[in-house]
Amino acid sequence: MLYNISFLNKIKDFLIENCQTVSVAESVTSGYLQAAFSSAVDATRFFQGGITAYNNGQKTRHLMVEPIHAEECNCISEKVSAEMAIGSNRLFSSDYAIGITGYANKPPGSGISTLFAFLAIAKGHDVIFAKKLVSLKTSMVEVQLDYTNQALELLSSHLQPGTQSPDTKSA
Repeated sequence: MLYNISFLNKIKDFLIENCQTVSVAESVTSGYLQAAFSSAVDATRFFQGGITAYNNGQKTRHLMVEPIHAEECNCISEKVSAEMAIGSNRLFSSDYAIGITGYANKPPGSGISTLFAFLAIAKGHDVIFAKKLVSLKTSMVEVQLDYTNQALELLSSHLQPGTQSPDTKSA
């Protein structure tokens, strides 16, 4: 199974029970989060949609990512993931959104030795959770799926009443 069905079902159940929705703005996961959510039973009841914005220009244009910062960090930072999540909520009129950007392979000459991504979860216009993810997988697709399942797990644990990760941030 590509996606962790247990986490998907927890997210689905929570959102449907609370009449809320989710959307995604992804880069490094290249649509895998959208595919995961759309594969859930009753997806139309809780999943608003998503956007894969793979370059700086598209992130700036569609998600209102601040262009100067984006250029300085190759569009890979906690701030960019937060702006992506907030932009996704705006774009899709969702209650919650995931923004994720990072590296699924080691760019030549970059000096990057460990693959990482930044994930943010927004509720409305506020970032309620942000975390740097790391993947030890070796192929690009495995890394993307690893990030996808980490994102599902984090959203699932965040949405469960009374449980918050120690990494939770208030914006």
